[in-house]
Amino acid sequence: MKPLILVTNDDGIHSPGLHAAIEALADLGELLIIAPTRQQTGMSRSIPPTFDGRIHAIKLTHQGHLYHAYHMDGSPAQCVLYGVLDCAARTPDLVVSGINYGENLGNSTLVSGTVGAALQGGDMGISSLAISLETKKEYHYNHGVDVDWVAASYWLRFFARRTLASQPWPQDVAVLKIDIPATATAETAWRLTSQSRQPYYISLPTNRRRSDEASVMDYETRVDISQVEPDSDVYAFAIDRIISVTPLSVNLTARISFPDFEKRLREVGIAAPASA
Repeated sequence: MKPLILVTNDDGIHSPGLHAAIEALADLGELLIIAPTRQQTGMSRSIPPTFDGRIHAIKLTHQGHLYHAYHMDGSPAQCVLYGVLDCAARTPDLVVSGINYGENLGNSTLVSGTVGAALQGGDMGISSLAISLETKKEYHYNHGVDVDWVAASYWLRFFARRTLASQPWPQDVAVLKIDIPATATAETAWRLTSQSRQPYYISLPTNRRRSDEASVMDYETRVDISQVEPDSDVYAFAIDRIISVTPLSVNLTARISFPDFEKRLREVGIAAPASA
């Protein structure tokens, strides 16, 4: 039986990045394609209660090939959740989220709908890939038509094949987050990295005059080279300009010494509140 690969994204069912992913994966297994009806960038792993549960069938044509797919007006994580539990005849062997417009690095990773969808798959026990390509900022919320997907497609296929051949992953690995520089080729090196503690995208104040004035915060990329960890995704991507591959866990527990931190909390000299 061919592997079942669930393919989604956060840029919407008509995203060229999604279509590039479909083409890269088409002969690796049976594809279950389910993506948001509209742009859902920045949704993280949210499960909005406003989604009414309706799933719509659609036919996608790409490079002369016809693909049967689904779309829904929910978040990327909901696409994975509903795709696995309502649409799939069997549990998928792999979840692929992407190819995303724009890299997801450092602490900004927590905002990503692309990564959120993959984490949903990983939390359900399915090996998951979140793959993102560096693009112009103006394409983060819009489908740029002049993006070259060749390198990202190559590396998606590269890691999808290895994931399908190397299951199961170690217990604490839920997702491989893959970030591809715009300058990457099939010959570009890749490195296993940690997620940087530094933010990569910085939100900017609106500088509006009244609080009830409609004004959405903008953002910019800002990397403090002196503070970036050498083993991190930001360093590999932004400084060395190679492909960053970061294993992610769904366990957000801080990696600290519990006895030391508990001692610190107990010895700060503040009395405990009186019991009711």
